[in-house]
Amino acid sequence: MQTLRHILPTLAALFFAVFSASAAPAPLSLHPENPHYFLFRGKPTVLVTSGEHYGAVLNLDFDYIAYLDALKRDGLNHTRTWAGAYREIPGSFNITDNTLAPLSGRYICPWARSGVPGYFCGGNKFDLTKWDDRYFARLKDFMTQASKRGVVVELNLFCPNYTDSLWLANPMHAANNVNGVGNCPAKEAYTLKHSDLLSVHEAMVRKIVGELRDFDNLYYEVCNEPYFGGVTMEWQHRIVDIITDTEKDSPRKHLISLNIANGRARVVNPHPKVSIFNFHYCVPPDVVALNYDLNKVIGDNETGFRGHADSTYRTEGWDFIIAGGALYNNLDYSFSPEHPDGTLRGYSSPGGGSSELRTQLGILKRFMDGFDFIRMAPDSTIIAGGVPSGTTVRALVERGKQYALYVKGGNRIDLRLNLPPGNYTAEWVDTKTGKTAGKARLRHPGEAAALPSPEYAEDIALRIKKR
Repeated sequence: MQTLRHILPTLAALFFAVFSASAAPAPLSLHPENPHYFLFRGKPTVLVTSGEHYGAVLNLDFDYIAYLDALKRDGLNHTRTWAGAYREIPGSFNITDNTLAPLSGRYICPWARSGVPGYFCGGNKFDLTKWDDRYFARLKDFMTQASKRGVVVELNLFCPNYTDSLWLANPMHAANNVNGVGNCPAKEAYTLKHSDLLSVHEAMVRKIVGELRDFDNLYYEVCNEPYFGGVTMEWQHRIVDIITDTEKDSPRKHLISLNIANGRARVVNPHPKVSIFNFHYCVPPDVVALNYDLNKVIGDNETGFRGHADSTYRTEGWDFIIAGGALYNNLDYSFSPEHPDGTLRGYSSPGGGSSELRTQLGILKRFMDGFDFIRMAPDSTIIAGGVPSGTTVRALVERGKQYALYVKGGNRIDLRLNLPPGNYTAEWVDTKTGKTAGKARLRHPGEAAALPSPEYAEDIALRIKKR
């Protein structure tokens, strides 16, 4: 009996741990019936957002609760956030009030400060063998607040040092830590050449992955824009292996993303544990068709550098998602430490962003949620004619049942579509207001159906469903 009394508490604790693990929500995953899309909290999901410039956690002056509230209010469900291994400095890339460029004394990262002065941006140097508990508390609270609002976080672990000045500001530069690590050129920081630096990378990844193991609203991106700054694919695959190994005994495994290219590129010899292939500045979105056979998510997770007009980034988002992408993130410069709710105006940053744009992207998210889109696939062969010069039409299709179309350019179109015989409802949707711009019922005998649009400005969407 004495032995039983001793082991009962242990058995109870073990049962509770197993029950808790099985009861916790499964993390974001690829949809099992159509891995071009996500499954999140039991629902097919596309991720759409217009988010801040990635400094929500590492910048102590940024109110991320106000930021996440703005995303939820506008109907958006995604954000990118940097882990803190990279930072920028005021003036970087001509970004106004850059959230990735915290002021002196307002930068926080995974590593604790030492007692030795001399960090490039002010304050003491870092000790790369010790963790900053305040950072991990902030990171986990950010994840918790995002989870409460249904926002999925892309946690970006690393970023190349685009310039020597950014490398000089990095905690892993030898001058900024007391460990003598990082005595190398910026372009060798993310390679397999320096075992001491690689050990720091691996330890940071294991620590972060361990701390965030229970969050369902999370996936990891290995490195932002690795094609700049000498980041090697061998190093990226090593980090993928570290994430995978850290989670090998966990019942909840998180998706992993690689950032492939600016514009378009064909993914070659992908790592089998990578589930998301992200691109930047995908105009036009032909990168989706180029990599559709991978049967993984294709994302456009950074825009910008094309001026301030909302239409530029609204049309990029609609075009990409209706082309078959599952993730779109506009880089939104209207968020700043002084304007965490996204109300900064008159900025000089190289891209766009506004509350109006976020509302319009929320319309895109709701438009997609109105379909059973895991049954759909890109299909341009249904377009039979009527597309004038200067206008493009994308189509996402489940033949004979549901059709999502996006028209970009011009101000009116006499669209003709190859539809099977049947009764359909066709509804033209204003992409700027979400309101119905025109509606028709079709008793269609087959072959080409005529669907003239109402007049529109810049773009319009079309929803067709079988009655």
